[in-house]
Amino acid sequence: MTDAGPITAVRKVEVTEVGPRDGIQAEAAFVPTQRKIEFINRLIEAGVPRIEATSFVSPRAVPQLADAGEVMKGVKRSKNTVLAALVPNARGAIRAAEAEVDQIVVFMSASESHNLKNVNCTVDQSLKAFEEVAKIAHDAGIPVHGAIATSFGCPFEGSVPVENVARIARAYQDMGFVGMSFGDTTGMATPPLVRDRVRAVREAAPKLSQVLHFHNTRGIGLANVVAGLHEGVDRYEAAFGGTGGCPFVPKATGNICTEDLLYLLHEMGIETGIDIRKLIGIARDVEPVLGHPLPGQVMKAGLRLDLHPMDSVRTAVG
Repeated sequence: MTDAGPITAVRKVEVTEVGPRDGIQAEAAFVPTQRKIEFINRLIEAGVPRIEATSFVSPRAVPQLADAGEVMKGVKRSKNTVLAALVPNARGAIRAAEAEVDQIVVFMSASESHNLKNVNCTVDQSLKAFEEVAKIAHDAGIPVHGAIATSFGCPFEGSVPVENVARIARAYQDMGFVGMSFGDTTGMATPPLVRDRVRAVREAAPKLSQVLHFHNTRGIGLANVVAGLHEGVDRYEAAFGGTGGCPFVPKATGNICTEDLLYLLHEMGIETGIDIRKLIGIARDVEPVLGHPLPGQVMKAGLRLDLHPMDSVRTAVG
């Protein structure tokens, strides 16, 4: 925590780690099941309160997550961490229930064109299908959380009316969902858009907890977090090392980085309950497994007051 007090009314934030699902789903090289389990267990041990652990999608569609059932079976459960799993349809919901996930996450887009590209359904078709998912989850005693992709803009349509997002959120509330995520799938979010959408959904679906999920495509992911904090939003999603990116968005880049988000929050005097040094260690260990550099900054630079010996750099001459 910095010497100064918090600069927003938010004093504690729940951070969801989406790296095990969103972060690696588009990686070409298969991440061994045991490594996935290891990283999730380390995230739990670091104090992460909610983890999007995997997705029960068709193995043909997302080969990287074909081992969803094995991953859930191998993880060491903790009463302090919610293990959520993404499902695309009723079949996925049944598999997720059999795996005894703590929470089911459904997803759709606020724009018709991206929803067609992403899940090959219209917006209304997706909402109709979620009614069956909600029933399966309810019968299994599993809460449902709904994500809304392209909440801040669509790569094919451009601006997405805030009314589209609010309508879907209201439908989620009517189906008994416990929360919703604003997905910045395209990295088109800006602070004014964050403000407008948070306020609109708060009015349209006041019973839903709001979660902000930003990508850093245009370099202002953390600025959008600050905008969300000023609107009182206290739940955010991020991925270790800044991994991820939607395969159905041209020129998409990764999620905001978990360690960078934690650093920002802790320096603002906001509690998360997460050990940032353990997250840095996880991100550094994920990088060689994926086989390419990750964009996270704090994993490279360390924390603000991490000091270095004088002889670690040369002395200027002249």
